[in-house]
Amino acid sequence: MKAYYLIPLLFLSACSTTPKLTMRPQQPPGTNADGIRYPEVLHAYHVGRYADPNDDLIMHEQHVVYRVEENTRWNLHPGPVDGNLPALPSRDAAFAPAPVNDSILAEVNSQKAATTQIMMQARTLSAALAQFQTALQQTKTNIQETLILRASVNDMKQRLDALESAPGQLPPPPISTTNEPPDSLSP
Repeated sequence: MKAYYLIPLLFLSACSTTPKLTMRPQQPPGTNADGIRYPEVLHAYHVGRYADPNDDLIMHEQHVVYRVEENTRWNLHPGPVDGNLPALPSRDAAFAPAPVNDSILAEVNSQKAATTQIMMQARTLSAALAQFQTALQQTKTNIQETLILRASVNDMKQRLDALESAPGQLPPPPISTTNEPPDSLSP
């Protein structure tokens, strides 16, 4: 039974030789904060003396006003995938030029060709429309002249019918377009 008493002593001696453990908070892995967020854009404005618009009894002395023109925002551009690749320079996508490849260039050229063709057809259509307007105006003028001539022909028919129905009567004197008396018209 003596052997059983030695086992706990063995465990006690093992515990007393353990090194001391010190606990420290773990540091996050080192990350470069540059390129994760865009910085805010500030502008300073110089304001001269002015009277307060809400109270005429208050005057503000000249001073500088700082205005946040653009707030900070996340940089959504993808960073380097592998540690061996160089980091891309951060740039704002709103000011980046449009990507150009063969399919985009072909589409732009086809759109330009279609626009040119449509503009040529529009010019042709405008010229045809101008000719149509001219012809329509001429037709209106011809219709007015035709109506005047028909009225004149109808008047002459009435006068002719009146002469044929009364062969012994004198026709009424013609209406003169001048201010001369009717006797001076005959030679």
